[in-house]
Amino acid sequence: MIVYSKSSGFNNAAIGKLETPIKMIIEHESDLLAKKGGVCDALFNVERSNKFGETIVGGNEFKMFQATDEGEAAEQDTVVETASKFIEHIQFMKEFVITAEMMEDANYGIAADAKHRAENFVRAYYKTLNKVCEQALINGTTTRYTFAGATLRLDTADYMPLFSHSHKWGQNTETSGVQSNFFWGDIFGKEQGGSRAYTTDNFEEGLYKLVGKMRNMLDENGEPMGYTADTLIIPGNNPKLESIVKKVCGSEGTLGTGYNDINLHYGNWNIVVLPSWQPTDMRIMVMSSEANKNLCGNMLFNRVPLTVTNWVDHHTGNYIWNGRCRFGVGFGSYKHIMLAVDSTSEIQGADNIDD
Repeated sequence: MIVYSKSSGFNNAAIGKLETPIKMIIEHESDLLAKKGGVCDALFNVERSNKFGETIVGGNEFKMFQATDEGEAAEQDTVVETASKFIEHIQFMKEFVITAEMMEDANYGIAADAKHRAENFVRAYYKTLNKVCEQALINGTTTRYTFAGATLRLDTADYMPLFSHSHKWGQNTETSGVQSNFFWGDIFGKEQGGSRAYTTDNFEEGLYKLVGKMRNMLDENGEPMGYTADTLIIPGNNPKLESIVKKVCGSEGTLGTGYNDINLHYGNWNIVVLPSWQPTDMRIMVMSSEANKNLCGNMLFNRVPLTVTNWVDHHTGNYIWNGRCRFGVGFGSYKHIMLAVDSTSEIQGADNIDD
């Protein structure tokens, strides 16, 4: 959604010819990009907000119902707040200028340069939303990351980075412990003849391990949550990795054999490529979309939608269009997503996938 604030009062025929067409171009470009979606829609829970920021509160689950004798009272159970995460909204702004000369020469329709600037203006807005979400995930092994002039807080409700081997469960409850959503090991390859071979067989085996890790992620009571991983997030710079992932997830039968064995991964995965993710090694993120939704995992809060104002600079005669928005990005949980790095040696902050 785009909000137009009322422009300052001016009476200029050239401006009158440009204002409405430019608004139409901005609206049209916005509609097209909104329909295409992006990283935000694919991987984040997008919510509206009317506050300075949003707080996500985590708690333990109710225990199982207990059998009760006739006439006896039910066992009382309570929910204990285990952690909370505050996501603050950040302001982003941009302007573009149509010079006085361009306005004067745009007698018939919109000058091509003015049209392109209006289109690029909207694309820059959606690019900002998606790039901020991308960078939040890509840099999830740290607690803070600066991007586009904003400092993103990438810790979760337990104050650990999104991806860590020291995540806490059961804080403020009777039992507690730590667990990992960051792993290293034989994810894509194995050592063969003194070199590391990357094959679909290796990844298929590594993916089963990650699926099991996701299923057995513990809730705040220490019980396995049983979520099914269904989303693979891959880098944009590794065609070998991308080929292996798409073959394993897109082939009906088992790869590399003449048998008619069923490929149990077929049809179970959504694959999302992050173009800005450019690691030098083989790594992948695995997510459960259901857990992401239920646990408030990846969150994008829209506080102020793109708000557009235009006016004339009386010093130069230039026509200025200004866009402003506010939104917050953060993580309310870590239990919905995992990061795995293919490595034969220990990765700092990660657990061995075979442990």
